[in-house]
This record gives sequence, C-alpha cells and structure tokens, in this order.
Amino acid sequence: MDLRKLKTLIDLVSDSNVSELEITEAEGKVRIVKSVGAPAPVVLQQAVPVAAAPVVAAPAPVVDTPAVAEAASGHAVKSPMVGTFYRSSSPGSAPFIQIGSVVKEGDTLCIIEAMKILNEIESDKSGTVTQILCENGQAVEYGQPLFIVE
Repeated sequence: MDLRKLKTLIDLVSDSNVSELEITEAEGKVRIVKSVGAPAPVVLQQAVPVAAAPVVAAPAPVVDTPAVAEAASGHAVKSPMVGTFYRSSSPGSAPFIQIGSVVKEGDTLCIIEAMKILNEIESDKSGTVTQILCENGQAVEYGQPLFIVE
C-alpha cells in the first residue's frame, strides 16, 4: 500500500469519530485503531515486504469544553454540526473575530468544514466575545460550545 494513502487513512481516522478501520487490498491488509489514552500503533500486514517506517496515529485531543462553558458567564454559541473549526476563511487571512470583538446577531464568527463544505457559523446573539473555546483546525462535535458572547 502506498505510504501517502496510508497517511491519508490515518488522518481520516484521527479526525473522525471512527475508532477502528480495517482495509484489505491485493498488497496486504491494514488495520488502524484509535485509542483515547495514548497514540495507537498502526498494524500493517502485507504479503510483499515494504521498506517503510512504522506509522503511529495520534488520537484527537480531548477537550472538556462543556465544563468551561458552564463555568463561564454569558451565552454559549454552539456548533450546529460535526466538523473542523476554522477561525478565518483561509490560512493566511485574519480571524473573523477576536476576544473583545463586538458582534451583532448574524455576524460570521467562524467556519466549520464538514464533508469538504465550508459552513459559515453566525452569531445567534449580539454582544461582546469574551471567550473562544476552540483551537484553529480542531475537530468539533454537534452542540459543542465554540464562543462565549456577553
């Protein structure tokens, strides 16, 4: 199996809710298992020996954002979908908002990429952004708090 294809599969498992993936092809069989506690090793079984370094898939970071949102005062703007959180429209551009930004209802706060579609997330309340609860490029879940607006 091509090393680039293997890397793509590892990234897919690490960025998703899938905990285990097994693929069998003519060249061999690959099984990728994601564990919560530590990085999970990739088990590669091939019929033909390949000179490749062992690859390890890193688990997605575990962030306890609901506890942060409960402790914070103000309105939590929550994710309407599962996807990848981005603070700006492109890697080199400025973020849509910063801590202390004043937003109106309907202003774009961030982008969540889901299935290769970029979805603009708008503020559902007017006020001042007091907290940004996600890191750029972080995987987010449905209902996960993204921002605190007061």
